[in-house]
Amino acid sequence: MLSINDNFWENKRVFITGHSGFKGSWLALWLKELGANVVGFSLHPPSQPNHFQLLDLNMPSISGDIRDIDAIRSALKNHRPEIVFHLAAQPLVRYSYNNPVETLETNIMGTINLFEACRHTASVRVIVNITSDKCYENKEWFWGYRENDPMGGYDPYSASKGCAEIVTSSYRNSFFNLRDYGRTHNVLLASVRAGNVIGGGDWAADRLMPDIMKAASKNEKVIIRNPRATRPWQHVLEPLSGYLMLGQKLLEGRTDLAEGWNFGPDNESTIDVETVLMEIKKEWDKIEYEIKTDTNAPHEAGLLKLDCSKAHAILRWKPLWNIEKTLAIATRWYKEFYENGRVLSIDNLKNYMIDRTNKRLVWT
Repeated sequence: MLSINDNFWENKRVFITGHSGFKGSWLALWLKELGANVVGFSLHPPSQPNHFQLLDLNMPSISGDIRDIDAIRSALKNHRPEIVFHLAAQPLVRYSYNNPVETLETNIMGTINLFEACRHTASVRVIVNITSDKCYENKEWFWGYRENDPMGGYDPYSASKGCAEIVTSSYRNSFFNLRDYGRTHNVLLASVRAGNVIGGGDWAADRLMPDIMKAASKNEKVIIRNPRATRPWQHVLEPLSGYLMLGQKLLEGRTDLAEGWNFGPDNESTIDVETVLMEIKKEWDKIEYEIKTDTNAPHEAGLLKLDCSKAHAILRWKPLWNIEKTLAIATRWYKEFYENGRVLSIDNLKNYMIDRTNKRLVWT
């Protein structure tokens, strides 16, 4: 077991872009629980209900657009973070077909704007850029993509994330080069890629879990357009644990870790959409679905997997919850919210940390 200092994040100054989104709100919650001083920079919450608002976290929340470099510069100057987690993005594949310019501007130029602002903010020591498993050139093969596989992207969203990775590599070479670390700069830059994250508090359009739960709450059938689509499903806390571990090690000066990382589930958690539906029906019998394949629908990947052996070997990071537990916990979150008005996020987080400790896996 790799020892993690329980008190490491106490009073650390952390800046999260996209904190009002699904993953960003969970990351903000976890860092607040660890005692960090967290500041968020994001557009207004993307949905109603919204997980960030439900959490009611006591933290500065700056309303701003990642495409506005002056706003980012001002926020960083005012709050002087030590570490930046960059999650602000246009995150949806189907939306990107209808809004390609917005998607590309947000995900590519937004990333450049953040890096430029960080480059001129003396307090910043670490940047963790959160991209996506869809950054890889997807050949629909059975084995997982490794960190040194080519970047690519069929649809505008995937292309934007592939480009964001290339931009990250360029800035790491051009401005945050490890040969010059401690001499001309003091910034370590890493990028991280996760699988399809699920969990309570996601209400984004055109995502499987939110679509299922919104339909169930209205006693409606959810329409499934691609039941055979196969994804590496994981609870949102799984990759976040990897991001936090990596962020800690970078803040400790581990220059060898300033590169790209995959944080995905085990192979058994890569299952198709219809299997997901059958599993979650075990937890909430109100869930019903109907398959309606649209031959005119825009292209979406059929199979996509990550190889996370690098994180396993070097960071000693491994996923904790299997697919059955992941789906059960996520479904119970929505069931409790819609039937009893309860938000189980703190309970989920505490149980996750307890389970990691009990199984003697790396935890933060």
